Amino acid sequence: MASGRFSVAGHLVAIGGAEDRTSDLEILDKVFRMAPDDNQEVAVIATASSIPDEVLPEYEAAFSRLGAHRVHALSLGDRGQAADPDTARLIAQSGIIFFTGGDQLRLTNVLGGSPALAAVRQRLEEGAVVAGTSAGAAAMPSTMIYNGAAADALRKGAVNMTFGLGLVDGLIIDSHFLERGRFTRLMEVGASNPEHLGVGLGEDAAVIIHPHGILEAIGPGHVILIDSRDLARSNIAELAMGEPVAVEQMILHAMVDGHGYDVDARRYLVPDELGAMLAERR
Repeated sequence: MASGRFSVAGHLVAIGGAEDRTSDLEILDKVFRMAPDDNQEVAVIATASSIPDEVLPEYEAAFSRLGAHRVHALSLGDRGQAADPDTARLIAQSGIIFFTGGDQLRLTNVLGGSPALAAVRQRLEEGAVVAGTSAGAAAMPSTMIYNGAAADALRKGAVNMTFGLGLVDGLIIDSHFLERGRFTRLMEVGASNPEHLGVGLGEDAAVIIHPHGILEAIGPGHVILIDSRDLARSNIAELAMGEPVAVEQMILHAMVDGHGYDVDARRYLVPDELGAMLAERR
């Protein structure tokens, strides 16, 4: 049986950033195809972005091209807008809710505790697709990364974490993972929080978080998993802030399109295994 962390009816799609929005639309097409059969309305939430007037038209055009019946462009720049009943109504009638990139702290600050976020969570429970790119992906879990140097983050306290949007538990998601050299960020997180599975998303790559705890990589890039639950030893508790962290026995997986991972069983799934498991658990 799936754990409570993945008990909602809908799907989450976390995208590493820089996804194709003008050509083949490979990842956005897969997001769109996951929408409930009777609901192809899309709500695009650009709260994280500092340039919503530039970003929203790009996603409006992309989803319209894919066949969306309606695209609701929601900038939601302040908490008043996030509390507007009309905003919650538009989210509630959408089959796909999409968070743009930008600053994940802006996203959680504006949406935290709001009727808009409550509507997103409700739609996820009812079977809608909730997707996000870059900051919109990193903010999805209950705990999120919001800062930390890429060059050498394997030092005590080098990565800042806070509460996220609370759409999934047990995962820490980092975006632009390969392109910005962020391996040590998730290693530091794993050393301090071994129970959490680190999910590093390359650009133009994404992971589908299925309702029953199965992860599925999509897109032309890589999805990196860092599993610290069998961590043998680490010196992190003994260090002063900023000192280098030692870790023994972290497990790393690199997934590509069509490969997957069973979070509860901690089992890597090649395409045939993933397909069989998804068919079994539908």
